[in-house]
Amino acid sequence: MDIPNLSQTDNIIKRNSSQKNTKLVVIIIAVFAVTSGFWISRFWPTKTAISLDDLENTVGSSAVDAESLEIGVIYGNIEKSFKDSATGTIEKGNINGEGTHILNREGGATQRASLTSSTVDLDLFVGKKVEVKGETNASRKAGWFMDVGSIKILE
Repeated sequence: MDIPNLSQTDNIIKRNSSQKNTKLVVIIIAVFAVTSGFWISRFWPTKTAISLDDLENTVGSSAVDAESLEIGVIYGNIEKSFKDSATGTIEKGNINGEGTHILNREGGATQRASLTSSTVDLDLFVGKKVEVKGETNASRKAGWFMDVGSIKILE
């Protein structure tokens, strides 16, 4: 009479080796996918590169200069509605290293806002009383740090 083997060790060894094989297959597939994706992007790029000369010509033709600014006209992104707005005079500089410009508002130094903008050239509005609209960003150094989306000259 044969005594059956009731030991679980054979099953455990088979399970561990199949798990190792599965992990190895996943790693090989991931390396293949990344490598093939890299080389495909080199041979078939999705968009063409734009030279700096092309960019300057496009931006230069529609750029606004300081002499052509008018009172009451909104400059910048007029299609988007911004939730934050403030009124004051723009000056060049920053507050504790944050921003590129400062909005001096009524109430003194405690009411100043640090400004930056990726859509409007704030240098054009230095010394002018304006209403700025944009989004407030987190700041550790300035009381109020705003990314300006649009500007309207008031005076």
